This record gives sequence, structure tokens and C-alpha cells, in this order.
Amino acid sequence: AIPFGDIWLRDTGPLFLRDGSGEVASIGFSFNGWGGKYLLEGDTHVAARIAGAAGLRSFSCEQVFEGGAVDVDGQGSCLAARRCLLDPMRNPGSTAADWERLLGESLGIDKVIWLDQVMAGDHTDGHVDTVARFTAPGRVLCTEARSGDDPNGEVYDEVAALLAASADARGRRLEVAKVPSPGRFESDEGEALPASYLNFYVSNISVVVPVFGSAYDKEAVDLIARAFPDRRVCGVPARALIRGGGAFHCITQQEPA
Repeated sequence: AIPFGDIWLRDTGPLFLRDGSGEVASIGFSFNGWGGKYLLEGDTHVAARIAGAAGLRSFSCEQVFEGGAVDVDGQGSCLAARRCLLDPMRNPGSTAADWERLLGESLGIDKVIWLDQVMAGDHTDGHVDTVARFTAPGRVLCTEARSGDDPNGEVYDEVAALLAASADARGRRLEVAKVPSPGRFESDEGEALPASYLNFYVSNISVVVPVFGSAYDKEAVDLIARAFPDRRVCGVPARALIRGGGAFHCITQQEPA
């Protein structure tokens, strides 16, 4: 049992690494409540305590980092949230070059594709796990707005255009596919929430996709299933989770077997 302040393990927990020989290790970064927004007792110690419980070789890094700020392809490519990692409330004075070097040293990243866009209602300052995800090396999913009241139509278009013009660490032009946005989803106070089907979790045999009771739920799950033909893809209600600001990717952190 490890105490924690809130459930967003993707950001508070360690990341797991695997080298060419198959050895698994963990790395823990600093966490400061998404730039001081939400400081809860226990969250700053979760990464180190999970690393200890895992019993693996572990590393630590003093820079503030959240797992939702990146998505990787396993072959040296990384999507990264510029406004999150370079936030002066997280890492004052840091530059894109600093982070490219750090991600290379800590996570084995050779190519960083920077995303600048932030969804409405996103308190993470642009975590990429709501706007773009690798589904395989060279292949990414992003979102498109279908309804006129979607507050993120321009954001989605900018992300899709940037990805379509990008190449990965091996020089491949990215193959971009799209899923619909669930549309405008609001808090009880009427504020937009960052609902996204892309906040799915990938396990060894399944992909768990958040659904929100939107008219686009089934289509989104079916399209994501095409991207993962070797896994069972299932939609699971996530309306309660999104009211806290995230979904299934945000509350999980995979550990290689």
C-alpha cells in the first residue's frame, strides 16, 4: 500500500524502461502538482515508493516531468508537450534543446516532435495524451471535431497538420489517422473539460478507451480498434474520471513484464 494524493499515476509515478537486452528499470522525475496547481500530500513521493516496491534497478531525475506530457513509439521517437515541459512554473529557464538532450539521456529518445496546442479546460498545459498517440512506429492517431460547438476544432486541425508534416526518428513521414472528438463536454459549472477518446490505455491484450455517452463513442472505438488489430478494444464509461480532468491513460502507468 502506497499513499497518494490523487489518482493521476501517469504523472506522479515512475516510468519503466527496457534496454536492448530486455532488462527492465525505472526512472522517477520530480513532480510539483502540475506547476503548483494541485499540491496534494503523498504525490511527490509516489514515484520513489513504487520504484522501491518494484525491486528493479532505478534512476532519478530532478527535473519536473509528467508522463502524460509525452508519447513514445518504442523506436526513439517522442511526441512532447512544449508548454508543459518548458513551463517556468515547472522548469524555469529550461529550453527545448535542454529537454531534447534530457529525454535522450533518460528515455532513449532520438527525435522529439513538439506539440504546442492545449485543449480547453486542460489544466496540464497541453499533455499530448489527449490530442495525439502513437499506435505503432510511424503511425499516430489524432482527433477531429465533428460538431459546431466543439471548443477544440482549431487545436485538432493544428495538431493534425503538424503531425502530417513530421518525420520520426528513422526518417519515416508519419502516417496520420483521425478519430472524432466526443464534442463539447462540460463540468457541472458549465466549463469545458478535455474529453478525448485518445486517452486510452494499452495493455498486453486490450485497449481500454474512455467513452462519454456521446453520439461518436462507437465510431471512435471502432476506429481505434483498426489501429490495434491484435488487441481487444473496448469502450468503458469515463464521465466521472473526466470531471477530474483525465481518463484511463492518466490513471495508469504500464510496467514491462
